[in-house]
Amino acid sequence: MAQTEPNLDHDISWFLLPSCWAKTVVALISFLCFANSYDGDFVFDDSEAIINNKVAGIVGRADLLCALFFLLSFLGYCKAFRENKEGHNFSVFWVLVSVLLGAIAMLCKEQGITILGLNAVFDALVINKLNILEFIQKLLRKDKLLENAGLLRKGLLFRITLLMSGGATILYIRWRIMGTGPPAFTEVDNPASFADSLFVRAINYNYYYSLNAWLLLCPWWLCFDWSMGCIPLIKSVSDWRIIALAALWFCLIGLICQALCSEDSYKRRILTLGLGFLIIPFLPASNLFFRVGFVVAERVIYLPSIGYCILFTYGFSLLSKQAKKKKILAVAVLGILLMNIMRCALRSSQWRSEEQLFRSALSVCPLNAKVHYNVGKNLADKGNQSAAIKYYREAVRLNPKYVHAMNNLGNILKERNELQEAEELLSLAVQIQPDFAAAWMNLGIVQNSLRRFEEAEQSYWTAIKHRKKYPDCYYNLGRLYADLNRHIDALNAWRNATVLKPEHSLAWNNMIILLDNTGNLAQAEAVGREALELIPNDHSLMFSLANVLGKSQKYKTAHYSTILLMKSLIDVPAVLYHRWGNLDLAKKHYEISLKLDPTAPGTKENYNLLRRKLEQLQKKGGA
Repeated sequence: MAQTEPNLDHDISWFLLPSCWAKTVVALISFLCFANSYDGDFVFDDSEAIINNKVAGIVGRADLLCALFFLLSFLGYCKAFRENKEGHNFSVFWVLVSVLLGAIAMLCKEQGITILGLNAVFDALVINKLNILEFIQKLLRKDKLLENAGLLRKGLLFRITLLMSGGATILYIRWRIMGTGPPAFTEVDNPASFADSLFVRAINYNYYYSLNAWLLLCPWWLCFDWSMGCIPLIKSVSDWRIIALAALWFCLIGLICQALCSEDSYKRRILTLGLGFLIIPFLPASNLFFRVGFVVAERVIYLPSIGYCILFTYGFSLLSKQAKKKKILAVAVLGILLMNIMRCALRSSQWRSEEQLFRSALSVCPLNAKVHYNVGKNLADKGNQSAAIKYYREAVRLNPKYVHAMNNLGNILKERNELQEAEELLSLAVQIQPDFAAAWMNLGIVQNSLRRFEEAEQSYWTAIKHRKKYPDCYYNLGRLYADLNRHIDALNAWRNATVLKPEHSLAWNNMIILLDNTGNLAQAEAVGREALELIPNDHSLMFSLANVLGKSQKYKTAHYSTILLMKSLIDVPAVLYHRWGNLDLAKKHYEISLKLDPTAPGTKENYNLLRRKLEQLQKKGGA
């Protein structure tokens, strides 16, 4: 009778559940981990990836897509495996599906290349039960009986060739899409990769690996960004952090030796599978093949966590066989599970808002200038300029070349009329990064306020040189020309702003006012009407146009524009009162608005909804 394969379910029998219950427990635990953030804000790089993404975040949510296509690709291979176990031929269709889905994942994210490699590992170790050490030995001896080693068994060679060919093809396509070259990164993104010494680079890369391994074991130090001095470089062997490297490689070498040399074939396969899933997905982030734009990134250990779970479960099964008091072991594992659930829920809650996310990083990476910058930016967006200044100054102190922090700090100082320091910061920013268009524009605004008009004009044009489509800069240039009574130049600058950004209300309004002040009423009216077609509910445009029409003695049209302006102003509190549940005041304001414009469809619809709600409340009160 053939000997049966070992089964982890039997080794850990006191956790054994029926399949449907096991799935329910996993789903419930997942829900507990992430339920508290389902209604969270889009934070950090979500703004660019989703909110400002014209394709609604399809490309921006690459991590999610990569994980989804990895799952589908892997399920395709599992489907083929199931068909094979049921006595059918190994389905090439499912291999092709796996290649296609893995290729799509690769287009979404660089880690996608590892998906096809993982499928190959799964095929070799789980489906074909390949003995890696035996295969290598036969290969080195050029043994013709490689089929006995499992390479040609059940078409393994063909399937691996298919997977690798598909991966190479899509990798080439992605390379072409990227412009046949790697993206450009700076020293602050990945300091170790810019080190002159090969020793320093190698030692720090390995330290980064150990940090990633530690985050898998103990995900406590979590930060949204690990760049800009968060992890100081190791520059000598006397640095105590060298211990982490030694510990990592001691564990890895031990596991690899067991995976290759153990006499237990089952142990060899499960360790090799776990190590394969642990190491292969991490390779694109290892800096071995190309420079990456980060030091540590939690997203790159999503897929390796599969390998970690395989190794942890197997190690736990070995302990359970040896342990005499299995209940204590069970309690310990459940405790670890509970702590990780709590940590996951806490981290999930930190991602609910930018303030929580950024502040959570202060204790993890206090030396990271970007953390302080983001806390300061969040405070500035909320109007707390005094607190924002403190964090921006700290960001500049930690990284004296941090031009974005200088620019934002200079902006706040400009608004507080601290022009001299603002000019110094902005001048330093453009000196460090000469193509920083936003800093050139802000420097021009400060120079304009200091009445150094020629320098301001030069700064504006430098900004436009580095960013051709810059409507705000054209708007500020127009203001400069207006101050210098160069009216034609001002109008041309504002017109450029509205061409680049048709909803630029300030540029439109300034054109109307300038044309009005210079007596060009007909042209001012034409510009006003053009602007209101593009921005129909802008109160400042309505007021400026009504003023022009009044001067043109078109009192009836001016009166109508004034009515529209008044109606728009009344609609705002009406809607707010409606949302706040103050229905009587909402009804009063809707009625005033409808007296001004009885045909307004939006106001009529809201008023009818309000009346129906009031009638329902009256009926309930009467009952």
